[in-house]
Amino acid sequence: MWLKKLLTVFFAFTIVAAGVLCAGPADAITVGEEEELSREFLAMIAQQLDLIRDPPVVDYVNRVGKRILAHVPPQPFSYRFYVVDEPVYNAFASPAGHIFINSGLLEAFDHEEELAGILAHEIAHVTARHISDRIERSKKISAATLAGMVAGALIGPAAGAAMGQALAVGSMAAGQSMTLAYSRQDELQADQLGLQYLDSAGYSAKGLLAALQKIRSKQWFGDVPTYLMTHPASEDRMALIDTWLENHDTTSGDVDEFSFRKMQVRLVAMHGDIAGATQQYERRLKETPGDPLIQYGYGLLMARTGHRDEAIDHLKKAVAKRPFDSDFLTDLGRVYYQSGRYEQALEILQNAESLPPFDPERAYYLSQARMQTGDLGRAAWTLENLVAQRPDYTPAYYALGEVYNRMAKPGTAHYYLGVHYRQKGDTPNAVFHLNRARESSQDEEIRKKAAELLGKVQGKDTKTKR
Repeated sequence: MWLKKLLTVFFAFTIVAAGVLCAGPADAITVGEEEELSREFLAMIAQQLDLIRDPPVVDYVNRVGKRILAHVPPQPFSYRFYVVDEPVYNAFASPAGHIFINSGLLEAFDHEEELAGILAHEIAHVTARHISDRIERSKKISAATLAGMVAGALIGPAAGAAMGQALAVGSMAAGQSMTLAYSRQDELQADQLGLQYLDSAGYSAKGLLAALQKIRSKQWFGDVPTYLMTHPASEDRMALIDTWLENHDTTSGDVDEFSFRKMQVRLVAMHGDIAGATQQYERRLKETPGDPLIQYGYGLLMARTGHRDEAIDHLKKAVAKRPFDSDFLTDLGRVYYQSGRYEQALEILQNAESLPPFDPERAYYLSQARMQTGDLGRAAWTLENLVAQRPDYTPAYYALGEVYNRMAKPGTAHYYLGVHYRQKGDTPNAVFHLNRARESSQDEEIRKKAAELLGKVQGKDTKTKR
């Protein structure tokens, strides 16, 4: 009881101080320094961790995160949310608003509000500048070394001793990494802010409490989740949230649980353990054969294992139940395309083309079906629209190179191949194709864009000096 009274007083104080807390400590590193560090950090993460890049999964997590951010004070960073292909229960925020959640934790949730609770807490660590405050103590370390140090502290030892040692670059980093761990005060403050964000976004605090209880329960099986090592004070945090729930609405509003379940079904079928997923979906097919999500998940799993005819059969059953579901139609069209049934793929994907939300996978396979059926102009238009909306979708640039080559526009083809290889980090091939585009394109705008991008690839400023 005394703890609840103390937390109630603490909660009242932090509401009054929330505006100050969001601004972060005065001695934190600058926004520019944090963004520079984040680039080093992301490069290291890309080398050490497998990120799931499946748009329906990642876009779903980003939609939940952005719903919360819509109720957060203006931020200096553009937040992005990532899913790590890792069964260990963990979530962490890195410098400059990059927030990661492990697939194992995402699979364990029962409702969207649990995901929202964890994301709100991680967003609060960034808004309160907890990471940058601790980084300030180590500013004399190089950005690359510091990035490794931050990664080692945030990812934690449960990800594996070898990885932890690799990420803690150098003895100085290893020796100071503990200074980056969140304090109990940081955790309670992040929960206070996160609870306010959740409330404003229409989510119940029950989700955060349920998520923490799931993570905490892993200890009963002798497994200490990484999350508990990097986010201490779990008992105090649950008491704090329980106090909040006594004084606030406990109902989440406007939550699409079907979309949440569909994301989880896809995560398991496309990225989970194949044997375990097969056993799960075969059992669930017998129990609830009329559930379109089970048909969808089993169809995805069959496509993943090369059984495309069987995949099409189950995906068609899912579409029959929900004929306007964008994801169901997109994956049925994708499997038709991969089976060489281009006309059927084209029909399905064109029917889904205007359905929200925009899906880069759908646009990509639609362009490929159009190219295979001879509609090169429409294929190029589809891809141009795709990269305009999702400039980070690398496969589209290679496809643009292919379609423009078939349209007898080699200069434009070389330009897009140059962009593709640049995004892949293949500098020699990027330089080769951009040079060819600059030299051979009949389009002045393409020549100009190729020259500018070539300058960036080679580290030169191609703009005329004033």
